[in-house]
Amino acid sequence: MELMHDLVCVGCGPGDPELLTVKAVKAIQNAEVIVCPTAKEGKPSIVYSIIESLVDKSKKPEVVNLVFPMVKEKDTLENSWLQNARVIAEKVLSGKKVIYLTVGDPYLYSTWIYIDRELQTKYPTIKISVIPGIVSMFTFASKVGISLAEGAETMAVIPSCYDLSRVKETAKNCDTMIFLKDGRYFDQVISLLREAGFPDSSIFAIGQDIGTDQEIIKKLTLGQVTTDTMTTKYFSIMVVKRA
Repeated sequence: MELMHDLVCVGCGPGDPELLTVKAVKAIQNAEVIVCPTAKEGKPSIVYSIIESLVDKSKKPEVVNLVFPMVKEKDTLENSWLQNARVIAEKVLSGKKVIYLTVGDPYLYSTWIYIDRELQTKYPTIKISVIPGIVSMFTFASKVGISLAEGAETMAVIPSCYDLSRVKETAKNCDTMIFLKDGRYFDQVISLLREAGFPDSSIFAIGQDIGTDQEIIKKLTLGQVTTDTMTTKYFSIMVVKRA
């Protein structure tokens, strides 16, 4: 029988280390190798900064930063997934306790999704387990005090790389629109939402750096939104709900 090797992917939530599950903390403290995604070579990993205070430094775990370039070229992206999966597999197959960290939840707009596919295809002897994490929209809703959906209401979650015409069609059939990740594009959808039937009385909430010391949150109505209301930070969230 072929020996199985374990890898754990840990969802680290929106940015507050106190919002990790007990299971996630145990995995972090028992890890011998901690793998973290980052956007650029030499750039600190955001997700590692979330969990650093929880790491058992006495065990001297190895921290490995893997670059996931923020580009749209398919070949570049697929090559990075392939190379990063290989690095992770080598660490796991060496017999060490390896964890892979991701902001939010591993299966929602995460780098883990692509790594998972590569590993399952090319390294079948690696047994993968995933620890879910709290995602920013739930943290945001709790801070703002709004329900994302209730009764028969529907909601849509829109990532940063969206097609505006598609967003408009989606907005026509949803009660709540949740925009994640890239605040640089949020201002483009305000007029679009009005055209899709969201009245000025709709609840409007926007935030950036949720769960961190730099957190900023604003809540008003869609009709009160101005240019100054918007954010240009990448890690942002915007929720608009029909009133």
